[in-house]
Amino acid sequence: MKRWLFGVFSLLLVFAMLGCSNSKGANGQDGKTLTVWVHVSDDSEEGKVYQKRVDAFNKKYASENVEAKIDFIPRSGNGGGYEDKVNAALTTNTLPDVITLDGPNTAAYAKSGVIAPLDEYIKDQDDLLPSIKQQGTYQGKLYAIGVSESSVGIYYNKKMLKDAGVDLKTLPTVENPWTWDEFLELCKKLKNKYDKPAIDMQLQSKDEMLTYALLPFVWSAGGDVLSKDGKKAEGVFNDKLTVEAMTFIQTMLKEGYTTRTPVKQAFETEKYPMKMSGVWTVTDMETNFPNVDYGVMPYPVSPKTKKLVSPSGSWQFAMTQTSENKEWAAKLVNWMTNKESNLELSRSIAALPVRYSSEKVLAKEFSAEMNVFLQQLKETGHARPVTPAYPQVTRAFQQAIDDISFFDQHQDIQSVLDTRAKEMQSAIDKAN
Repeated sequence: MKRWLFGVFSLLLVFAMLGCSNSKGANGQDGKTLTVWVHVSDDSEEGKVYQKRVDAFNKKYASENVEAKIDFIPRSGNGGGYEDKVNAALTTNTLPDVITLDGPNTAAYAKSGVIAPLDEYIKDQDDLLPSIKQQGTYQGKLYAIGVSESSVGIYYNKKMLKDAGVDLKTLPTVENPWTWDEFLELCKKLKNKYDKPAIDMQLQSKDEMLTYALLPFVWSAGGDVLSKDGKKAEGVFNDKLTVEAMTFIQTMLKEGYTTRTPVKQAFETEKYPMKMSGVWTVTDMETNFPNVDYGVMPYPVSPKTKKLVSPSGSWQFAMTQTSENKEWAAKLVNWMTNKESNLELSRSIAALPVRYSSEKVLAKEFSAEMNVFLQQLKETGHARPVTPAYPQVTRAFQQAIDDISFFDQHQDIQSVLDTRAKEMQSAIDKAN
């Protein structure tokens, strides 16, 4: 999570409750113009789908004199751009009717009054996957709906594993995942064969990828970042169960099975036999590395719990509190996340479905690799913590990973978690 978020959410608290609404203008007599902001460029595959779906919305409701207009405001490399625009709009009370936002930021936007509840308007919530409802809900109310789902898994090079003496038929499945110990044995075999790291776990990341990809190890151990009510980090994040999960990650580093400084595109160029990455890498492999024969396996699990847990969540659509046309704004949110929109986006960018209705269709179309992600998400997906203090919580989690990665320079894992749990607790107390 980037530094700009701290400024964003402080401004949310100051400005969002002013109670002002922005005029949208009329599209002819009694007409309505809805404006939606999205975080991608108009020439991206995702952006093209959004434009296509907005055009379809306008065509469907043309007789009712309603028109939606979409503004493309791409995020910059450090996460700014789009959020900067939202931040500026808060100060001038010029937010659009509908915005996109990242899943774990739902609570902060909702608590600050930037986005409005959708329950009154959205009647097909039973079609939404549990993980989507979980990430879009705050204090029992649905505030946002995911436009797509995602997950993370272990990509592996079939030839490299075979050459190392691994029988691919024995590899783990969602029904029968490997334990951390079994995964360590695989990594040992691959490191000995190739004399290089067995897997890129993307530990070099300094952003949300660390939390998104590594938090499932904590969940698998039976631990968590925050208490169920989201109010406690001390005594939760620094619990012994979290220590167990962090010990597994640190062991991967100590044994040289992974590294903080991987070779760029090491898996894609067949230098490393495995990579931990999201479902989006499927598109990259098919487009840019079509000759690499690869597969996907699920997360390894704690040997004590044997519980498979995987990450979930992505960007969402929500209506703003200042929209003067909430019924139509909610209808647009629902439209941009309905079955047809979900199918269109999933087919364009290899995204996972957010609805049961679209999941039934896509499961028949997906490749074997995509279906591993889909099955893992459907059966084990877990949303990140719902808390207004999420920006600070995820930053502390990322710093904890960084601390234990430099195990030769820092205190032991328990000390690291104690320190970071205090930081989380301080942020939570201030936010509440």
